[in-house]
Formats: sequence, structure tokens, C-alpha cells
Amino acid sequence: MRRMMFTYFTSDPSSKALCSPMLLSTFSHFSLFHMAANMYVLWSFSSSIVSLLGSEQFVAVYLSAGVISTFVSYVAKMATGRFEPSLGASGAIMTVLAAVCTKMPEAKLAIIFLPMFTFTAGSALKAIIAFDTAGLALGWRLFDHAAHLGGALFGMWYVTYGHELIWKNREPLVKAWHEMRTKNMGKGGGGRSN
Repeated sequence: MRRMMFTYFTSDPSSKALCSPMLLSTFSHFSLFHMAANMYVLWSFSSSIVSLLGSEQFVAVYLSAGVISTFVSYVAKMATGRFEPSLGASGAIMTVLAAVCTKMPEAKLAIIFLPMFTFTAGSALKAIIAFDTAGLALGWRLFDHAAHLGGALFGMWYVTYGHELIWKNREPLVKAWHEMRTKNMGKGGGGRSN
């Protein structure tokens, strides 16, 4: 497991196959209840996050969040010696939740089973971060607390700084990516040459 973790950082061609689980984990869940809870939260916050970012940027952030939260989970599990599966779905959902709560901290939220109790989005985010920090520090196994924290911190960072640093300056990166793909296709990568 340790060797697999560190092959993510090598230039070995086989490392491409080892990185795909981090992306695919964005869609993985432990149980049907886990998936239902995540999909409910995503559905609840999806219109707000798409209004903030737009659909194209939302997909890019969501997939990036799944990879980042899975990576944070891997690092935490390596540090603690607990080798359990890391699933980035909850971390990606936490990114969405944290991004919306950061941009709209005064929005009123409620828990589905207790709709009479409302609280602000900012308070909810603070409570979730405190809960996951305690869970990580105390070794609770209720959730993947490291993935939740990684996702929440990424969501907060992205809507505060990342949008300006990354999304608004993506043109040179996209151009370089297309040039690299075109060059690789021309070298006999099975694709057509332009």
C-alpha cells in the first residue's frame, strides 16, 4: 500500500493507471444510505453552486475536489497506519457545501428531519469542520473525516482564492494541454495527426 501511494508521484507510465482510482473514487460510496445522503446534499446545494460557478466550472471543481479529498484521506491513513478504502465522494460533496456556505454564510439552513430548527450556513460549516477535526484527531471511524476536511478546505479556498487564480487564468493551460495532446497523437499514440 505504501509503495502504491508513492507511485502517484513518479513519472512511471504505469502511474497513470494508479491515479485513476482517485478520480473514480469521486463516485464511490460505502453503502446505499451513504450514497442517498450524499445525493440529497448535492441536490440541495446544486442550484446554488451552479449559480456561483456555472456548470462547466462546477464539474471541474467537483472532480478536482474528489481527487484532492481522496489524496488527503490517503495521506491521513498513511500517517495513522489505518489502511481502509478512501472514497472521495463525500469530500467532493463537502467541497460543494463549503463553497456555498463560504459565499453565502447568512443563508438559512435546516436538517431534513428537524425543519423547525434553522441555522446559518456559516455556523453549519464551522460545526462540520469542528466535528471532522475532532473525528480525525480522536480516530473516530464514523466517516472519512480526513476526506471531509480536505473537501471542505478545498471548497473554502476555491471560492475565496482559487476561482481568481485558476479559472480566470486557465486559457494558457488549456492551450498547452491541447498542444500536448496534438503532439502526442502525432507520435503514433493511436490518434490522428493534425
